Amino acid sequence: MLNVVKLSSVASKLDPARVVDTALRLLNETGLEALTLRRIAAELNVQAPALYWHFANKQALLDAMATAMQRQMAAEPAPGPSAPWQDWIGGACRVLRRTLLGYRDGARVFSGTRFEGADHAPGLDRHLRALLAAGFTLEQAALASATAFAYTTGFVIEEQSVHPMPGERDAYFDPARRAQRIGPDYPLAAAVGQELFAGFDERFERGLLIVLAGVAATTPGLRPADL
Repeated sequence: MLNVVKLSSVASKLDPARVVDTALRLLNETGLEALTLRRIAAELNVQAPALYWHFANKQALLDAMATAMQRQMAAEPAPGPSAPWQDWIGGACRVLRRTLLGYRDGARVFSGTRFEGADHAPGLDRHLRALLAAGFTLEQAALASATAFAYTTGFVIEEQSVHPMPGERDAYFDPARRAQRIGPDYPLAAAVGQELFAGFDERFERGLLIVLAGVAATTPGLRPADL
């Protein structure tokens, strides 16, 4: 009974936001696979059960971490109400990529998690209203945005396999070494490594243009000026 009371006392004094901040910091040091509640508890100098008081499991903590990332994105300035729809979707994708690249395995943490609360709703509402004003229906706006965001998240997952953090590079994906592994019998497969595993900034923008052009080509009713 005394242990339960002591645990309750420690847990009640433990700020969940501090746990999330610590988890995000450790994520950059350890990566997602090595990030455990036990490791976070040791960093906070508490017993692991104290964390379970606030987070039932690792997935709950990941949801809170993704929510913190989303709040970081929401603090970024949005386009003006009359900006072209490409600025709204493209700008949101650029903010998403930039934020996820700030954390080791950031895209893997963010993908598939659930936001806590409704802090994301005001920004999402503004985003959708801007698209509807440009001629999208709500269904079209949701599909276009979700497609662009899925492209961005998937791109960053692949990018972070090559560059886990800014300034880091996994030698396995070095184009010259890759070409050497493949050998001379498959010259195109060897040569394409330069296109797949380098120049991520430029490739992201080119891919985003393809996505936006696809949205424009398949969404009837958009204002001519925005096509």
